[in-house]
Amino acid sequence: MALPNSVATLIAALNKLPGVGPRSAERIALHLVQCEAAAVKQLAETILDAREKIRSCEICGALTEQSPCPICADARRDPALVCVVEHAVDVLSIEKSGAFRGRFHVLGGKISPLDGVEPEDLRIAELEKRLAREPVREIILALSTDVEGDATSYYLAKRLARNGLTISRIAHGLPAGSGLEFADELTLSRALEGRRELH
Repeated sequence: MALPNSVATLIAALNKLPGVGPRSAERIALHLVQCEAAAVKQLAETILDAREKIRSCEICGALTEQSPCPICADARRDPALVCVVEHAVDVLSIEKSGAFRGRFHVLGGKISPLDGVEPEDLRIAELEKRLAREPVREIILALSTDVEGDATSYYLAKRLARNGLTISRIAHGLPAGSGLEFADELTLSRALEGRRELH
């Protein structure tokens, strides 16, 4: 027996979510269509509410409900240390490790000419403005360890080089070719502690 069109459409929509494969999408869809209508409505409203409230921090680019975000607004964070990440979710991954007490800067991706992503498509100019107005002494590049992540790191090291500024990169502990969202807290903590300066 074929699935009703509305269920098939729901499965296709859920299958587009990260980490949700075809079987999981089908299970979730079948669960939702058999739930109490009130529970499904509450879930839908919660999703819409979160989507409407969440925005990017005007300073670092992290996900937040108010701007500047709590990290940028926290006077106890070390303003001399800025950890540069690809995506806003990477901030959450590093925060879970509890190993970093500086500030963040979200690039919004990595340089990838094959995908049409050039340096001007990233938040590099905003980072340069921060360097001009904030007392930053070290930039830690916490980018993925694939070819594009390496290329972006070396590009940033050259472009941002200036007297009195150390540019380092988290060194070990992250599996090659993967992103920060897949690393556990201990691995991230060790990677931050083992960072090395880029020349």
